[in-house]
Amino acid sequence: MTAAATIPSSVVSAPLLSSLTEDELMGADRRYPKWATMCQLRRLCLPTLDAVLVTPRQDRLALDGAITTLAEATRQDRLLIRSDGGAEAHRYYRGGNTFPLADAATKAAGLLKAGRAVILTEPTNRFTNCLTAVLRIDRDSRGRHGTFTVEALGPGYDVADLTRGGIAPQVTVTAEADWSAYSEPWWSDLRMSTDIGLDAERDRRRRRLARIATDILTDTGHLTKPPPSTDEQAAWAEAWLREHGFHQLWRDYDLALGITRRIRGWFDDAFMIAICHPRPGWTCLATAVSGLGDRCVFWDIVDGSRKYSTRRPT
Repeated sequence: MTAAATIPSSVVSAPLLSSLTEDELMGADRRYPKWATMCQLRRLCLPTLDAVLVTPRQDRLALDGAITTLAEATRQDRLLIRSDGGAEAHRYYRGGNTFPLADAATKAAGLLKAGRAVILTEPTNRFTNCLTAVLRIDRDSRGRHGTFTVEALGPGYDVADLTRGGIAPQVTVTAEADWSAYSEPWWSDLRMSTDIGLDAERDRRRRRLARIATDILTDTGHLTKPPPSTDEQAAWAEAWLREHGFHQLWRDYDLALGITRRIRGWFDDAFMIAICHPRPGWTCLATAVSGLGDRCVFWDIVDGSRKYSTRRPT
């Protein structure tokens, strides 16, 4: 655990996600859907990173207070930054990266000035995840029958690879479900498929490395301008990862076994999310899970009726 560096300012403390009461969690401002659904996950007792919200109407003093409060509570000298604010334009700040406190303050101030809310969370390392999964909950218009789908990647990947990186999952699990009445799935109900051939793995790793160069290392300041071609981007990112001792992307791991051990618990989590969702007419929900090594955390809940197709997987 790293001791937090203090930002000198006459700051006021900000409420942490972990300190909110039941009423405060229920009353989370839905103009900020990531934050509101983090509060929902907290209400459901599902693990999340501790976090604090700063809105565009708050000033720099409030931002400094939020950074100081979270850094001191978590005893860290780095924080992760996400942006929030409803529907996102094609070119929006993708977030999810971790910065030293001073850099986090600068990055967050720019987002607030642009009209985006900022969610500050405990730091993570996007290069060392042991597994990543997206849980998707599809339901028909009558509000009962549908499907449960898990798409997963193994060590060295992160959630954004599945949600916006165009990287195909290594393991996919689907099951029919009745979201109006809980029934524990039988093993025979779960259909697993894998895509881990040599060519698929080579292409997947290449795409991941290129995204590290273009989306992550440029944002964190480790790379000023990515090389022009995907192959050059991937080669640069691979050299950087190996130089810094991040070898997880090349680690052997039985992902199918790891998912098998977790799948029934994830179904229970998905059912709680579905049955407790505040909008009764939903037809597609999704949440993402990251295995950080010492724990798994949920990120938020997406009401994907407009964002995701509701076609059932084939």
